Amino acid sequence: MAQAWQPSSWSEIPRDLAGMVLRLLPAYADRARFAAVCPQWRAAARQLPLPPPLPLLALPDGTFYSLPYGKPFRFPGFGCVGYKGAAFGSWLVFPWDKGCFVVDPFTRATMTLPALSSVRLRPPNAADKFVKYQDHVTPNGKHYVTWLDIRDSKDVPTLHKLMVCSPNLVAAFVGTGHINQILMCQPGASSWSVRAYDPCDPFEDMVFYKGKLYTLAYDENLLVVNISQDPSTGDPQVSRIGQVIKGDPDPLFDAWLPDDTTGRKKLYLVESRGALLMVRRKVCCRIEDDTIVAGRISEFEVLEADFEHSRWVNVTTLGDDQMLFLGRSCSRAMSASQYRMTSDQIFFLDDVTENAAQYSFDDENTSVNIYDMTDGEVSSPFPMVWKHEMIHATWLFPQD
Repeated sequence: MAQAWQPSSWSEIPRDLAGMVLRLLPAYADRARFAAVCPQWRAAARQLPLPPPLPLLALPDGTFYSLPYGKPFRFPGFGCVGYKGAAFGSWLVFPWDKGCFVVDPFTRATMTLPALSSVRLRPPNAADKFVKYQDHVTPNGKHYVTWLDIRDSKDVPTLHKLMVCSPNLVAAFVGTGHINQILMCQPGASSWSVRAYDPCDPFEDMVFYKGKLYTLAYDENLLVVNISQDPSTGDPQVSRIGQVIKGDPDPLFDAWLPDDTTGRKKLYLVESRGALLMVRRKVCCRIEDDTIVAGRISEFEVLEADFEHSRWVNVTTLGDDQMLFLGRSCSRAMSASQYRMTSDQIFFLDDVTENAAQYSFDDENTSVNIYDMTDGEVSSPFPMVWKHEMIHATWLFPQD
């Protein structure tokens, strides 16, 4: 009988065997421990073609959770405290007075962006014109708010979403409450660019899909953002925003029913297997002592963008072995079977408290919730728990 091969040390494990082990480790924490064993294993973890690990959960106090584990950890020697709930992929965003500092805690890479107070107006003399034409009226006679109204308001504009679309393009929508405007810049630039007179819209989400930037408004209109270059500086700028799909929202959303209950709507955009999906989330709320109380129950509908017929089409399954991770600042579709998980599941966070809208909650604590599209049930199977005051938890996706 041939004698079984035995390595003289664990570092001599063949690369194909190391790859088999790594594929059985969907958690980022487990892969990090594997890579920490020795230089050979670290090289294998970096060089072997592997599916991306499951996302991390980031909290504003600098703690992280590596799904599916409930034990928090911190990145050693690297402070991640104080991010403002904004993230994109593997990047965390730290807005401050002099600019936005963007950090990838996995690679230690950094990027600087302009402060929200540093905005280049288009047209350049918009501030002078604004004094004369402050009363903005649409063709149908309705008044609208512009970026200059937001800038001059008492509320400090909030960075709601940021996207690194390419090495030369960063897009964000910024505003107060549900009134937002789109800003653009290059990484390292000294200012953002904004169309000063465009009406501010109640944007809910934004996605860079098939080389184009799309935004989703609260009325479920899908808009495409056309981008050009400033002829004098070469910086990116919004040239036009056009409607691609006209929404058909449920009129019962946000309407109070006779039993003092209502459904507050949240909308998300996410790409899945080449299709663009809109996820409509209904948060069941009730009124108690003049306070809106958000319950733990959420209902979801998934709709696919039909660009040919300019409409949203309901779908009952994500298809192709997909599951969704939804977050206000970052959402992503992932394959389920490679993590030995079930498809048609939507992982979501309690992100009801946003901007100026304050809610109370049935429970003091919250966690990761899962909506099962097959039976409509909501569960909270993971052991990690945090308080609602840490509501700006966000998904963080390590680089592939």
